This record gives sequence, C-alpha cells and structure tokens, in this order.
Amino acid sequence: MFDDNTIVAIATANGIGSISIVRVSGKEALPIALKISKRQNLKPRLATLSTLYTKSDEAIDEGLLLYFKAPFSFTGEDIVEFQCHGGVAIANMVLDEVLNCGARIANPGEFSKRAFFNGKMDLSKAEAISKIIEARSEDAVKLLAKQLKGELTNFVEDIREDLLFMLAYTEVSIDYAEDDLPTDIFEKIEEKLKNIKEKLENTLEASKRREGMIEGFKLAIIGKPNVGKSSLLNKLLNYDRAIISDIAGTTRDTIEESVKIGTHIIKIVDTAGIRDETSDIIEKIGIEKSITAINEADIVVALFDNNKPCDNEDEKILSLLLNTSNKQILKVLNKTDLNNVFDISKLDDYTNLSTKESIQPLVTKIEKILDTNTHSDEMTLISKRQIDSVFQTLHHIKESSMPLETGELEFFAHHITEALHFISNITRPYENDEMLDVMFGEFCLGK
Repeated sequence: MFDDNTIVAIATANGIGSISIVRVSGKEALPIALKISKRQNLKPRLATLSTLYTKSDEAIDEGLLLYFKAPFSFTGEDIVEFQCHGGVAIANMVLDEVLNCGARIANPGEFSKRAFFNGKMDLSKAEAISKIIEARSEDAVKLLAKQLKGELTNFVEDIREDLLFMLAYTEVSIDYAEDDLPTDIFEKIEEKLKNIKEKLENTLEASKRREGMIEGFKLAIIGKPNVGKSSLLNKLLNYDRAIISDIAGTTRDTIEESVKIGTHIIKIVDTAGIRDETSDIIEKIGIEKSITAINEADIVVALFDNNKPCDNEDEKILSLLLNTSNKQILKVLNKTDLNNVFDISKLDDYTNLSTKESIQPLVTKIEKILDTNTHSDEMTLISKRQIDSVFQTLHHIKESSMPLETGELEFFAHHITEALHFISNITRPYENDEMLDVMFGEFCLGK
C-alpha cells in the first residue's frame, strides 16, 4: 500500500515550453492550492485563472488551476494541477511552494501506483501508460491505446470468469458429490478449457510476431564481404553511417541504427561480411555476431552480388537462410547496374537492386511485411511480465486436462487455481473470495 501523504511532481518535461504543469495529489491538495492562490474555493473540473504567490506574498506567475475532486480523478484522490507558463524556474518555484505547504516529492510512478490501489486502473493499463510515453512509432501508440481502453483487461476478465466457473463447479463436485448437479457440467468445462487454450496460444504467437511494435522490428542485412551491405544501410538511413570501401572485411562488427519506414520503426543491423573462412580473430568475432543478429531479427535481407559468380560464401549464406525459421527472408540481387554474372537460378524469389540508384522496391517490400504484422485485431501482450503470465497460465491449463479426464478433481482444481493466479497477475491479483462468490451465487447450498 501507500502512505496518505500529499504528493507533488512536475508533470511536464524539462526545458522551455508554453506550459508547465505541477500536479498535486492527496487530501491536502485543495488546501495547498487555495493557500498558494489566495482563493476561497475552487470549482471542480473548471479551469480557474489565478495569481500564484510565495509564502512571503510575492507573485510567482499567473496560471490556471484545475481541481479534480476525489474519487473523480486520475489517482482517485483530490488532485490539483497548477498550469503555469513554461520554463524550469517557474515550475520549480511553484513546486517549492507546494513542498513548503507540507507535500512531499512523489516517487517515480507514484501517481499511477495510487491510481492502481484506488481501483482507477489495473496493472495492464499502468504498463500501457508507462510505455505509451516512450512510444516511438504510430504502431506502438495504436497498440498501447487499445490497452488503455481496456482491451487486455476484458480479455483477461473473460478468461478469469471461465476459470472461476470451472473452479466453482469442481469444488462443489468435490464437497457436495451427492447433490444433484448438471449432467453436462464437465462437457462444458472441457469446452471452456479448449477455448482458453486456443486463445492463449494465439495470443502468445501474435505477441511474439509483433513484439517489435514497441521497441522496433529488427532487420538484419547479411551477405558476403563487399556485396553492398553498408551501402544499403547508408541508403536506408539517408546518410553515411557505415564506412564503404573495396577492401573486403571493412565492416568487422555489427552496426545498429533505427529508421522509420511508413508508420513503423525498425532497427537495422548491418553485419560483418560472412566469409567461408577467415584467419582474422576480430573478423571471426564479427561473423559470430552476424549469425546472432540473424537469429534475433524479424526480417533478414540477404544481399548477393549480381556482378560476381555464386561462390562458397554465397552458398553459406543460402544455407544459413534455409536453417532460419520464423523469419521473413528478403533475397536481394544487388549491383544490377553492372553486368549479370551471378547464377540467378540459385535465388527462387528475389528483388533486383542497385544501391547506387533507387532502393524503393526493397523499401516497399519491407513496409508490406511490417503492415501485415501490425495491422491486425489480434490480442498482443506488451511486456515480458505479461508474456510470462500467459505462458504459465497456458502451462497449467494443459496440465489440468489429464486430471479432469481421470476424475482426479483435487489435482484439476489445483491447476485451475494456479492458472487463475497467473492470468490475474496481468491485471489484478486473484482472491479466493471470488470463487466463493461464484459458488454461493450459482448453487443453493444452504438448503
């Protein structure tokens, strides 16, 4: 829980701007605001223009006061916002006066923490707020906005409701075995288990496929030395980030940069050239990093040199691609402004390109892949904590099937209880009283 101190913090970013907001939350928020503004009252949800004063009656600024009366506020407590002119000095002076009146500086995330404990939001919405502030792409904002609206909360609540149903009926079957119970109850439970399993599996798969929406999808550029990887990187970034030369092995380490394509943020990794063999220990480490980059990427762009024959190094690249699963592979035949020497029969599906000219055909293909991965109504988890909770829930759902089939209802109930705890971790902790409410609400056990 949290203490009942009144807390304060500057709610706008540091620097010069048109407005700075100082937010106060707690039972003393209104008295403090009245003292600093020398007003008798503030009407809730009405912006009031006021002069703000120091304790020695010196004017600080003229700004707006907004009063949100509990429980109709973000934290569920009384909140007052001081909206003053932008700038570090003014906001700090207002902050100091609020502190002088008895408030304390809020800890990181404390406003949201109070909102959670006061029932104004659940954990999934709190996580969405944290991430939407740092969102770098339109895709991330749209996804997080869905969670703020309660999409994940509703998803979890539907599963909780079904699990509570199963647990309640199971406990009744154990404790009141001689009473008349619906004959088809276990068929309904099996059907609900099947549906939950499918939901959770689909959610985990979609979340894995779309995890780059928050931090940026990863795109790895691979190929043998001197095939044009660094030239492609520079072209995508529209500036010379990587050194280009005719000397093989110029790029000896991975280079990572971010760029926006369409509405998507992608992290581009330019890897060291993958050779068939090298005696250079530094280059070997670079090649190992390249292979790691391939494994971690969502999209792999494999470059081949149109002006050179397909050799052992190209064959090695092709074999790496064959062993790469769950990746979007884009094969690119680069340097098409030169004479064709490369055996194109080695490439089943490829894009012709010249990094000295337009790379738009490749950019279009990348954007299409990203659009496919992001433009979907599938439920998507936004944090490792949420993914772990769903994974553990799914584990116990699967483990519950055998005890249900064999009639070992105590073991079945154990797994359903564990599933309830794990799925509830996403939004709000599960309390045993919830199951009892279902039991005594659904059955006439006091007869």
